[in-house]
Amino acid sequence: MGIAYEIRKILSENDELPVSFITRLLNERGIEVSRQKVERVLREMVKNGEVTFTLNFNNRRHYRLVKI
Repeated sequence: MGIAYEIRKILSENDELPVSFITRLLNERGIEVSRQKVERVLREMVKNGEVTFTLNFNNRRHYRLVKI
């Protein structure tokens, strides 16, 4: 749950971010994760309805928190 919590904090500070930026910010905060691990956690968060994504013009997913 720690990675998901940190991802929520990062997305609440920034409006919308791709996986590469989320991974970089997590690593800067001292949480050593790979891009694949971040994608796995984000897919689970999308399934739970916590996060949504949009496809950018270059087909990269940009994630954002669901506004309640």
